[in-house]
Amino acid sequence: MRVSKQVLLATVVASASPVALAEDAGVPWKGEGELGVLITEGNSKSTNINARLALKHEVEKWRNTMELRSVYAEAEDDETGEDETTSEKYNAQAETNYKFDERQFWFLRGAYEDDRFSGYDFQSSASTGYGNRVWEQGEKSFLELKAGAGYRYNLLQEPDENGNDAEKGTILRFAGAFNYALSENALFIQELSTEVGVQDGKATSESLTALQANVVGNLSMKLGYRVKHESEVPPGTEKTDTEISLALLYGF
Repeated sequence: MRVSKQVLLATVVASASPVALAEDAGVPWKGEGELGVLITEGNSKSTNINARLALKHEVEKWRNTMELRSVYAEAEDDETGEDETTSEKYNAQAETNYKFDERQFWFLRGAYEDDRFSGYDFQSSASTGYGNRVWEQGEKSFLELKAGAGYRYNLLQEPDENGNDAEKGTILRFAGAFNYALSENALFIQELSTEVGVQDGKATSESLTALQANVVGNLSMKLGYRVKHESEVPPGTEKTDTEISLALLYGF
């Protein structure tokens, strides 16, 4: 049975169902919007656009987070002189946490990615498990660890050598996040995650290293380095993808 992109994307959003709103509708959502644009002219011509929107809602017992990201790049073909798309990626993820106490929580997470050049029509997963904020200092500095299990469904652009058009099965998920306030206006961010297939052993790992500094008011600059590595990929695609971004970030 094939699963549509629309159904999976709706499932991701629903996985962070705003249960907290029912608990306290008076608490507003917080968020940040991020935009990075790089355009070069001359011997070579290229355009790169990175965009991100993140939302967070937290009350006494619940914490909801959602994030949408997109990456687009085009460059001038040396032979034809025409612009061609070299990267196009869309990512959505949502998570809800039920807090047992100040440190421990249960999480439910959904993720969806559509990468035009990955060899997949889309990649998706849903997982649930236990989390612990093992260290926290102030509002910005913390260390958080999570472990759980879930299900992965990846639809291939072309069937594999066995005629299968999808990768699916149970996964184990491990993740960690470390934020550290270097000063009142500077923040270091490190995020790590890996999902391992129980049946096939295929691992998908992702890392984000970023430095964020306040410019004025709610406006900040952010330098980020993201790496995604897959132990097995469709033919003709690379196992490792990297992104370097410099963007303006607005908090609200």
